[in-house]
Amino acid sequence: MSHKDQSDRPEHTPTASPVSNRIRARIEAAGERFHANDNISRHIEHGELEALQAEVEARMEDVLRTLVIDVDQDHNTRETARRVAKMYLKEIFAGRYAKAPDVTEFPNVEQLNELMIVGPIRVRSACSHHLCPIIGSLWVGVMPNRHSNLIGLSKYARLAEWIMCRPQIQEEAVAQVADLLQEKMNPDGLAIVMEAEHFCMHWRGVRDTDAKMTNSVMRGSFLKDDKLRREFLTLLNLNRR
Repeated sequence: MSHKDQSDRPEHTPTASPVSNRIRARIEAAGERFHANDNISRHIEHGELEALQAEVEARMEDVLRTLVIDVDQDHNTRETARRVAKMYLKEIFAGRYAKAPDVTEFPNVEQLNELMIVGPIRVRSACSHHLCPIIGSLWVGVMPNRHSNLIGLSKYARLAEWIMCRPQIQEEAVAQVADLLQEKMNPDGLAIVMEAEHFCMHWRGVRDTDAKMTNSVMRGSFLKDDKLRREFLTLLNLNRR
């Protein structure tokens, strides 16, 4: 190959550094972390998400070729790398790359101070250990006070989806949902319960198809008041039936 031919390759030009390197450099310069369940949207500039998707597609095609899959001749996998890249960045991991959904908070004009329960909210995530699906339900209990903000019913689902669309473990996901709702609403008490199936147990390892994981986060009055906590859990269990 001639010197001219080599210089025409994109990888020999200064502008060809992977977009993932540029995004990572910004995050590191800001002194922030970029764990699997972190949102990094503020470090992504206009047009870079599309470039990142193209980079992931190329890497994913390398993975398929390394698995000895003929992506050139196999009509079923010829576009798999493109589909997977789009799925990761725009769908199942979108909570890492998209800004938080707009949520309008309303003042508690009527000074409501009774228990509110929202759920079950269907949630979908991915285990950060094996990138297998986590699918389950989420319940939210809120004890507002006169200074609390209120949000529309559908906004609970949108905020939960934004958190859940990231690779993570269930325990941390529930804590992140609680942190976000606490910030938005500032209630006296907040309770989150999540019950989910983990496909890393269904597909691999013990291959137990019946096991589920349930965990909870209790904040404020739900943590201090046994009676309130029992009321929430009793109503939640009635709603499960």
